[in-house]
Amino acid sequence: MRTIMRTVTITSTITDTNMGESSLALFAWLSPAYPVGAFAYSHGLEWAVEAGDVSDGVSLRDWVEQVLEHGSGRNDALLFAAAWRAVQAQDMARLREISQLACALAPSRERRLESVQQGAAFRDATSAAWPHPLFAQACEAMGAQAPYVVCFAAAAGAHGLPLRPALDGFLAAFAANLISAAVRLSVVGQTEGQSVLARLAPLAARVAQESEAGDLDELGGCAFRVDLASLRHETQYSRLFRS
Repeated sequence: MRTIMRTVTITSTITDTNMGESSLALFAWLSPAYPVGAFAYSHGLEWAVEAGDVSDGVSLRDWVEQVLEHGSGRNDALLFAAAWRAVQAQDMARLREISQLACALAPSRERRLESVQQGAAFRDATSAAWPHPLFAQACEAMGAQAPYVVCFAAAAGAHGLPLRPALDGFLAAFAANLISAAVRLSVVGQTEGQSVLARLAPLAARVAQESEAGDLDELGGCAFRVDLASLRHETQYSRLFRS
């Protein structure tokens, strides 16, 4: 298995890392224990629960589906693929442009905060625990306000992780964090939450497949209620989450 799935390098400066080591890095980055603070954000879901848009497993699934297919999930997948390719090509000017574009796409102050604060936390943790000279170059190019999705993709590209598994994992972790927020908001229990996540798996895989070969001209969305939720959350009276 280690031989069959051995990572293929694209540039001479990316080392030939065996898939076992690369998989360990990916699993670590996607773990809820990785110190990016994802648990503190609900992506506007907290307001959706208060407003009654999300009240059970069915409405939760519908909400997350819209985020993945028509909202930031799809856009993040396209940005991820573009950032990964930029790092593999060592095109740091392109990576900087992608990072700035990702910041500009945030529809609210809280959503931007969610993105850049997790990005900074991921950058710091990964630079310390999983250092790589190409990732260091990427971090310098992106600057201090790099979004989480771009930082994650840059690390995957620098370490030679194949695009599709990394993208699949990122989308799955994003959906899982929304489900976790719903559990803590008492919308569903833990078992039902896992059932919702399992039913979302085919959609997440399809979004990843479509975005893998996509380009940034395809960016856009129509998840208006999701964006509105992030704006409303900023003035919500009682909150558990930061977005």
